[in-house]
Amino acid sequence: MTDLIIAIVLCVAVAIAYAVAALIQARHAHLTVAQLVRVPVLWLAIGLNGLGAALHVASLNFGPLSLIQPLGVLTLVIAVPLAALTARRKPTRLELTGMTYTVLGLTGLALIITTSGKADTLTSFELIALIIGTVVFVTVLGFLGRRPGASTLWEAVAGGVAFSVCSALCQTLVVTVGDSGADALLWPTTILAMVAVATFAIVATILTQRSYRNGLSAPLAVTNLVNPASATIIGVALLGENLATSNLEIALAVICGLLSGYGVAQLARARDVATTITVPPTPQKDVQPVS
Repeated sequence: MTDLIIAIVLCVAVAIAYAVAALIQARHAHLTVAQLVRVPVLWLAIGLNGLGAALHVASLNFGPLSLIQPLGVLTLVIAVPLAALTARRKPTRLELTGMTYTVLGLTGLALIITTSGKADTLTSFELIALIIGTVVFVTVLGFLGRRPGASTLWEAVAGGVAFSVCSALCQTLVVTVGDSGADALLWPTTILAMVAVATFAIVATILTQRSYRNGLSAPLAVTNLVNPASATIIGVALLGENLATSNLEIALAVICGLLSGYGVAQLARARDVATTITVPPTPQKDVQPVS
């Protein structure tokens, strides 16, 4: 029970770091990568993302991937009141409703999820296949998102998948080093995993940054839904985790997932409404007749 509490506390800290970073990134999402590197505050966002990633890796020592990843949706729950605070307004009823449904769904998932016990690791074949598959998938979605007039949600999905693969690779690294010692850091597969984590983290950050260019909430919601969903698939399929063991648990998990999804959708809608309300029209100067 102590490990579970520590894992949840770390996940909340991760969500706060990611939420603040997302708000900073959204304000500069219209800039190119070359322009972004010259924006000092963006380095704060990168630092917060790095801190969130470090805390996320630490949380993997205290809980399974399929439990930790769904709690990432808390990023959106925290981002909403932070966005309202920076806009000097109170959260709307729609925002509060969305947060309530999201928290209820996530709490249910956290209580229902069961695992096989000791965290598993990716085999060399699984690790290489996962990296290649991720590169192909993320590249295709990235190109789809760059088409003229394309939805920014393509890049949000790609970013969410890249982040989830980072988590799976981090779990393999943490468990491998924990079982075999620091010498494991020199193994070829371990080096490949570390390079992949760094690469996917950078790619995911750029993709999510671009996805915010037409608004924060919808892309952030999609990223935080895709991230735990794809991570859970990886955990169950490759890391030996067991999501549910009975039909009743499966049914309850589906209901909780629907509640969480509905809550996130409400939060995304509420963010769009709040942006529309809080951005006043540009005042027009009176035109004086020419004498």
